[in-house]
Amino acid sequence: MLVYQGIKMDFIQSVEEDSIADEIKETIYRKMGRHTSESEYNSWSNSLEYMYKVLNDPNIPSDSGIAIEYNIPQTSKRVDFMISGYNDKNQPRMVVIELKQWQHLEKVEDTSLVSTYTGHARRDVVHPSYQAWSYAQLIMDYNASVQEKKIELKPCTYLHNYIRKDKDPLDDVQYEDYLKQAPAFTKGQVKDLRSFIKSFIKTGDQKEILYEIDHGKIKPSKSLQNSIASMLKGNKEFIMIDEQQVVYENIIKLSMRCQKDHTKRTIICQGGPGTGKSVIAIQLLSKLTQLDQFVQYVSKNSAPRNVYAEKLKGTIKKCSVDNLFKGSGAYTEIGKNQIHTLLVDEAHRLNEKSGMFHNKGENQIKEIIHCSMCSVFFIDESQRVTMSDIGSVSEIEKWAEKEKSEITYMELKSQFRCNGSNGYLAWLDDVLEIRQTANFSIKEFDYDFQVFEDPFEMQKKIIQKNEENHRSRILAGYCWEWPSKYRKDTNYHDIQIGDFSISWNLDNGKSFATNPDSIHEAGCIHTTQGLEFDYVGVIIGLDLRYEKGHIVTDPSKRANSDQSIKGLKKLTKENECLARQKADEIIKNTYRTLMTRGMKGCYIYCVDQKLQEYIKKRIEI
Repeated sequence: MLVYQGIKMDFIQSVEEDSIADEIKETIYRKMGRHTSESEYNSWSNSLEYMYKVLNDPNIPSDSGIAIEYNIPQTSKRVDFMISGYNDKNQPRMVVIELKQWQHLEKVEDTSLVSTYTGHARRDVVHPSYQAWSYAQLIMDYNASVQEKKIELKPCTYLHNYIRKDKDPLDDVQYEDYLKQAPAFTKGQVKDLRSFIKSFIKTGDQKEILYEIDHGKIKPSKSLQNSIASMLKGNKEFIMIDEQQVVYENIIKLSMRCQKDHTKRTIICQGGPGTGKSVIAIQLLSKLTQLDQFVQYVSKNSAPRNVYAEKLKGTIKKCSVDNLFKGSGAYTEIGKNQIHTLLVDEAHRLNEKSGMFHNKGENQIKEIIHCSMCSVFFIDESQRVTMSDIGSVSEIEKWAEKEKSEITYMELKSQFRCNGSNGYLAWLDDVLEIRQTANFSIKEFDYDFQVFEDPFEMQKKIIQKNEENHRSRILAGYCWEWPSKYRKDTNYHDIQIGDFSISWNLDNGKSFATNPDSIHEAGCIHTTQGLEFDYVGVIIGLDLRYEKGHIVTDPSKRANSDQSIKGLKKLTKENECLARQKADEIIKNTYRTLMTRGMKGCYIYCVDQKLQEYIKKRIEI
């Protein structure tokens, strides 16, 4: 949807009459029913004055199309400024400009992020060139008019308040690829931005190209379809077997039926660790995209998104892959039935509110169901590991019924992790006193489970296993502080156990699961849930102990920096029994999840000596 559209001559006149911001404000209220904040209004007034200066050139055609605040269909993303026209060969072109009022920024090492002051606080956000590039690519990948009419989009960014200097972080080598795709123009570069625009637009189009884009059907491009299909082809990690294939086929049928009969559907697929939920989700992402659907893989945790996106990157552009993978809080402002299918992995981890300060939206489950014709939730209720995890079958059912979405249930029972042993999972549940099972002994299972009395020995063994194919890692319960000032320093060892020490997974933008250097660090629940390794070495902290013949949990031994039990003290004052129950569930589920990440084996070290002795006895039964 175009909030403002006109030709250059109209835009120039509106700015000169000081009416442009009011026109945008009134249009947003009329089309979207949304009131404009004062800060947003002021940003238009400020930035559009600069664009007025840029366009005040007789060689930029007066009948070029001008669009402001283009809401990319099926998303909550808005493009700041677009200029349309034809090049010297009469080919349709669109210049996409991301406007920024920033005055300072710092690079965030080894990422596509920069650190800047925005939204009344310092935050890590994507580099402006990457943002402009990703928005343009999103339009190219999913707008049928752009594909069929061969409309070429040229992205750039304009930081009109930013004073560039020698060796500026904006131009750091780590952002080189993004700057090539979308050049960044800064204060004092009006003439350079003009030249950029004029190199692509020679004659005006009287808004014709804007009309084509605004009315373009949503459909994934053939290049995107072919790229994601070729990347999955022959990849053993994404091969489906037995009941996985059955679930996959049934979801495709239901999803495609939604497009034909316009009936809203919600699919709830339950399955324990290693049953193939993520494999199915990725395969569905590929297949439904090939079937002309706008489909996205969704998860609350960024770790699985980052790993799968990384595995799928080949010939396809980085931002195209990134647009396929979204966080669960991305749907707070999207209208009803705007997206064909959303595939929600790790649905048990969904939250109520979204945003950095949990102040956006109403309920993530509601918003996902509301904005999609078909919503698929892959869920394992026994993997809820924080106070804010609301993902449950009953919660999904509640919102599906309110949204008048037809519910279908599916289940995955066969376990392909832990050497395919459902028995190991049952044994682990019995050991951790999550539930009583008949699996008292582990000896009958072909799974390498060992208890180590020395953390150095466990670490040595995991490093040896990792040398085989780089798929082994050390994990730990969240019982050690993670000071923010040391989160990028691998020489600072957060975890201390006697003479043994190790650093938490570094906050450096790299995936713990795939970064080869992370073998020398310890991962936590937040960077490993939903992922799998060959072998895991798990350090069990003092939040899980063995006392008086039973497993006990102790949330007071969790680190203060652990957000998973945030709100527990308040709940204890309100309902001590419920708080105790929640803490017990979170701590046990955390270790159950960590101890089921290994395909071939799990090695553990317990800080509590009695717990170590108890688990060793359970191995010997």
